[in-house]
Amino acid sequence: MLSSSPDQLAVFTETGRNDSAAEVVITDGRVLISSSEPLCWVVLRWSLPMTEGVQVLGDAWERGYGDLEWRGISAERVLPWYALVHEPKSGATRGFGVQTGAASLASWRVDAAGITLVLDVRNGGAGVRLGERTLEAARIIPLESEPGESAFAFATRFCRALCPAPRLPKQPVYGGNDWYFRYGNISEETVKGDAALIRALSPSRENAPFFVIDAGWFPASGCDGGPYEQGNAKFPDLPGLAAWMKSEDVRPGIWIRPLLNSAPPESWRLMRDRTYLDPTVPEVLDLVHTDIARLADWGYQLLKHDFTTFDVTGRWGFGMGGSVTADGWHLANRGVTTAEALTGLYQTIRQAAGDTYLIGCNTVGHLGAGLFELQRTGDDTSGRHWERTRKMGVNTLAFRMPQHNTFFAVDADCVGLTSAVPWEHNRQWLDLLAKSGTPLFVSADPDAIGPEQRAALVEAFTRAAMEQAAAEPLDWQSNTSPTRWSCGSYTWDEFLGSAFPCPG
Repeated sequence: MLSSSPDQLAVFTETGRNDSAAEVVITDGRVLISSSEPLCWVVLRWSLPMTEGVQVLGDAWERGYGDLEWRGISAERVLPWYALVHEPKSGATRGFGVQTGAASLASWRVDAAGITLVLDVRNGGAGVRLGERTLEAARIIPLESEPGESAFAFATRFCRALCPAPRLPKQPVYGGNDWYFRYGNISEETVKGDAALIRALSPSRENAPFFVIDAGWFPASGCDGGPYEQGNAKFPDLPGLAAWMKSEDVRPGIWIRPLLNSAPPESWRLMRDRTYLDPTVPEVLDLVHTDIARLADWGYQLLKHDFTTFDVTGRWGFGMGGSVTADGWHLANRGVTTAEALTGLYQTIRQAAGDTYLIGCNTVGHLGAGLFELQRTGDDTSGRHWERTRKMGVNTLAFRMPQHNTFFAVDADCVGLTSAVPWEHNRQWLDLLAKSGTPLFVSADPDAIGPEQRAALVEAFTRAAMEQAAAEPLDWQSNTSPTRWSCGSYTWDEFLGSAFPCPG
């Protein structure tokens, strides 16, 4: 495994490599950094020859985009947060990771001769100014598999070791979400009808379903953000709507984009793009706290907070590569890393929400673990194109499954149950999610529900309301969209649709 000290160490400032610009000490796996220079990157390298034919798997910066996979050695491949190395001949697996809640954006590289850890300690796209403080940038966690332990079992145990204190729902979470058939064209009347349908399809009285009001309830259009002090004309009484849902034995949920708000002054805004708020400005955190606390006070029991990674960095996870954001800009508080800024935002949301469940979407799971009960671990599925659901949903369910109940409850996103998606495909996706042990959310268009769909939904919600063992993707080392799954005491083995290209 890794020695306590790397074989090579490099330090990069805003002007390039300068190994004398920082003092880097590793003790008990903790990487401690101090410097009077604006620091950007610290790179640690261990010589560790790899066996020929090894397979390598990493995580993603935020959501997966259908791109998570076991693959042979690719020296330039960026492996955010952790790297798993599996030797097919011996069956042994090794894990190299950093503990959740790190103060840097950490990624690994694996090549034939060794392994490299890259710690991005930048402040936005500029160097962080640590001043007199010593930064604990990361805590390195290496682990090896036990004899006969499968790669999946090891990955789950490894994720458990990376997250010392996950925050989990008290009961399984399931229910409805209106996005994938209404796409923001909603009102109080549609919410009541859709929530009532979900309740009618959910037999459990011990664990009531949630219904999440997605984007479309606030005055701005689409996903264009706040102010969030009140609903629009179609939502005149949001507290009353939450109370009505609870009276119908439905748990109210709601969506928010915390860092997009047209009301605050210019001084609160991000240097990179003035459209968005800077989470290191104290007044911004106060506003976010007020907005989140208001939704909780209105009676919403699950808050889905979205877009914060994109709003801060300007990039989606699939476009980040080795750099989560562009160079040349900085946060208002130059003394914190980007990772610390995001974690501070998440901590503010957590504090404001109280006991209300949080689900992070387009959030960094490795920083939200221990703060969020649920995490959307993949990009959007669809109520319009099956191929998007197959690519995004099935992939993230399989490859983020080791994080389920070790980091948080893993949400692979909705079943978009509409007439536009073939029922034979949606039936399989619904069945797999219901038997997977993970949260199940369905966007159920009433016009697409006949007797067969109704019976399948009742069966799915009955399962999803109960505690279940996590499903295991049996062919995940050879298939990016696994079709063979072990669900409890039986094996689920069905074809989840072809990779048929969707138009548009």
